[in-house]
Amino acid sequence: MENWQKIVIFLYFFLNVITVIRGYRECKDRKNAFGESPLLFFLGMFVWGDAVIFGLFWASISLVTFFLNDWILFLLIISLFWLVRSLGETNYWINQQFSTIVRNPPEKLRFYTFFKNDSVWFVYQIIWQCVTVVSAIFTIYLLDIWLKSF
Repeated sequence: MENWQKIVIFLYFFLNVITVIRGYRECKDRKNAFGESPLLFFLGMFVWGDAVIFGLFWASISLVTFFLNDWILFLLIISLFWLVRSLGETNYWINQQFSTIVRNPPEKLRFYTFFKNDSVWFVYQIIWQCVTVVSAIFTIYLLDIWLKSF
């Protein structure tokens, strides 16, 4: 692994340790586990409860791949994470679309300014389906590279 890759993994580790601490405080002290954490979406953390669990996960993955000296494994795990996460989010928004219980009122969602009714739910569903496709392709590609390295 090159030095810049080691630095990226170390910074990823450090960012996630800070995220766990902040997420823990938000959940325990402020009772805000379902509060949005919009700046952490790129880590797959949408609420502070996510930050605690995924922060521990990403910090662990960073340590393991750093000590294994394996950049491709680091990228593969990120891609596989997004594949699984996007499948879950697609399922979530499909369920919201057809549920009689409204957990996410359309007017409180980001894309409501463009889609003025509950159609915003299937927009989220479609976005997550696109993430699923992209992450599936990257996972297959990176898995191929990683397996060839042995």
